[in-house]
Amino acid sequence: MTKGIGSIMALIRPPAIAGTFYPADPAGLRAAVEKFVRATPSEGPAPKAIIAPHAGYVYSGACAGAAYARLLPDQAQITRIVLLGPCHRVAVRGLATSSADYWKTPLGAMPLDRGVLAGLSDLPQVATHDGTHQQEHSLEVHLPFLQVCFPQASLVPFVVGQANAEEVAGVLERLWGGPETRIVISTDLSHFLDYDACNTLDTRTAQAVEALDYAAIGRDQACGRIPMSGLLHLAKQRGMRIERVGLCNSADTVGDPARVVGYGSWALYE
Repeated sequence: MTKGIGSIMALIRPPAIAGTFYPADPAGLRAAVEKFVRATPSEGPAPKAIIAPHAGYVYSGACAGAAYARLLPDQAQITRIVLLGPCHRVAVRGLATSSADYWKTPLGAMPLDRGVLAGLSDLPQVATHDGTHQQEHSLEVHLPFLQVCFPQASLVPFVVGQANAEEVAGVLERLWGGPETRIVISTDLSHFLDYDACNTLDTRTAQAVEALDYAAIGRDQACGRIPMSGLLHLAKQRGMRIERVGLCNSADTVGDPARVVGYGSWALYE
């Protein structure tokens, strides 16, 4: 994991899912991301935060790209991305960040904001846990979007395990920043229902998200419900406006309609 970046020795998290969730070829990967983002052009104002899915690009790339397109009007001023997603591999308590200096994809290495992360050391719900990040896809799926859309940005990443909305909101509040900082919450919606049942449940989930009613979102409705709940809790406190960007499922592209995964994306405005 330790390699040279420029003239220094740096800790690098290598890509774990290149070639499976997204293309391993740099040119093909960049082209895929640009296609997804350009499919739904957006003009300002840009949101403070987005919620977007983390499945393979063939399934959810368009839904995620539409959310990232909403941020592009502020592209030049965005220099920090706070990225939260659920834990699928190695269970953790609280919010787990990384000791790495860079996270790498086929598009290159994205720097972590080590100074900002060091400033969270007093928060009991925050810890460093490299093991939970090693094979985790919920954050890595978003990195190529970040690298293409915000090449000058640094990353503040967290896998969210056993935590409550208030603990997540406390971290987000600390990291809120100004126009240089944006928040990305990574989540899919329902899993492995048939097409109609998925649409019914995901519609109910979307209504709860848009009401900022995180308590109405159950375990079976969103794998990233905990990081999403923290954002919704804080958004309600701050009087933010939320807008649906997309709602679909895996069978809308190439998936089996008898067993689908749901996806949604939203933009939240100050």
